[in-house]
Amino acid sequence: MTDFQKYIQRYLDNITSEDWFEELKKSSEKTIDIYSKLTEEQSFFAYAEGKWTLKELLLHLSDTERVFQYRILAIARGDKNELPGFDEELYAQNSFANERSLDSLLEEYQLVRKSSQILLKTLNSSALKNIGTANGNQISVETIGKLIVGHNIHHLNVIEERYLPKL
Repeated sequence: MTDFQKYIQRYLDNITSEDWFEELKKSSEKTIDIYSKLTEEQSFFAYAEGKWTLKELLLHLSDTERVFQYRILAIARGDKNELPGFDEELYAQNSFANERSLDSLLEEYQLVRKSSQILLKTLNSSALKNIGTANGNQISVETIGKLIVGHNIHHLNVIEERYLPKL
C-alpha cells in the first residue's frame, strides 16, 4: 500500500455502511445538528493553541468539499489533466471564517453539500469508475466521493472528542 493509499484509507475507514451515498447525507445532518446548537461565542472555540476554531473547521469542510467536487467533475467528464493539490492550512489562514457569522458558514456548508449530492447522484456507474490524477495520485471518482464522506466523519469525530467536551 502506497503512502497515498494509507493516507486516504484513514478517511475511508470512517465509513461504516456499504451505502456511502446515504452516509453522505447522514454526515451532513450530523454536522448541521452539531453546529446548529452552538452559540456564536462557542463557534470561536479552538481546543488548543494553533488549532482551528469551530468556524474555521466548518469552512475547511466546505473548502475541501469544493476541491473534491471539482476533481469529481473533471475526472467524471474525462479530463486527463493532472489536477493540483491544495494546502489546507493556507486555505484556513486566508478564509476569514472568524469574521463571518456562524449562520452564514452553516448555510454555505449546506449548499456545498447539496451540490455534492446532486453531482454524485447524476453520475452513472461508468463515470464513478473513471480514474484521474489529483495531487500526483491516481484516484477514481467514486473514491473521491467517499473521501468527502470520510473526511467529514473524521472531523465530526474530532469535534466530539476534542471540542465539545471543553465547551
